Amino acid sequence: MMMCEEGGPARDRDCIAGRHDPIASREHDPRTKILVVEDDWAIQQAIAAYLGQHEMRAVAVSRRRDFDQQFAACEPALILLDLGLDQEDGLDLLRDIRAGSDIPVIVITGRRCDEIDRVVGLELGADDYVTKPFDLRELLARIRAVLRRRAIGRAAPRRDAEGGRIRFGKWQLDRRSRRLSDADGAPVALTKSEYALLNAFLNAPHRPLTREYLQQATRVHEDVFDRSIDVQVLRLRRKLEANPGEPRIILTERGVGYTFALPVEPV
Repeated sequence: MMMCEEGGPARDRDCIAGRHDPIASREHDPRTKILVVEDDWAIQQAIAAYLGQHEMRAVAVSRRRDFDQQFAACEPALILLDLGLDQEDGLDLLRDIRAGSDIPVIVITGRRCDEIDRVVGLELGADDYVTKPFDLRELLARIRAVLRRRAIGRAAPRRDAEGGRIRFGKWQLDRRSRRLSDADGAPVALTKSEYALLNAFLNAPHRPLTREYLQQATRVHEDVFDRSIDVQVLRLRRKLEANPGEPRIILTERGVGYTFALPVEPV
């Protein structure tokens, strides 16, 4: 199965799937379970064989019904989701996954897939994406990076070391409970990544912060792809700004990154 290039023979053994079939589900298998949602049988086989060589077990499905059964039977450590499913919309499935779970999702797109699909996928909560054709070694590296970030996030203290409440503009954030509220005291839901990004801005108001700094400070898509922070900023702006298209709170610094423009004070 050729994964590195389109057409022609694979040139590296890491891009060739083995002949055994590791897709079939096995009970009590101690390896990390990766659920592959892909309707191309050859790609299923290539991914499954390669992950099987690296201490992971791929369980592949091509239909929503099969996905629901596998997910209910045993939640996977990570989901690989092809957005170009023939009979079902991968974005709809991603939306449903995120509605009830924070399991990491890496979306797979075709080379000719409209870029907007990738952006929408990230906005819906995908953790990363790969574009076909892809190198299996790169896919494995991205899977490991996402799983590593998840492990770090779970190991982090539930309560911020800084603690306390802070006010910025009409907003108030309780860092102990991680609760953001508006001027009327109504709660505003934040994802983990949105909270981490907001916290990074509040720790350095009026200072231009580079994308690299924000990636390190929030551990969001670290070393995965360059513009992930831009997507996170867009999502946060939609919750804070009166007009996200003309932001007044999180300002873009061309060629640098972003600046948090409001004064921040303890309550």
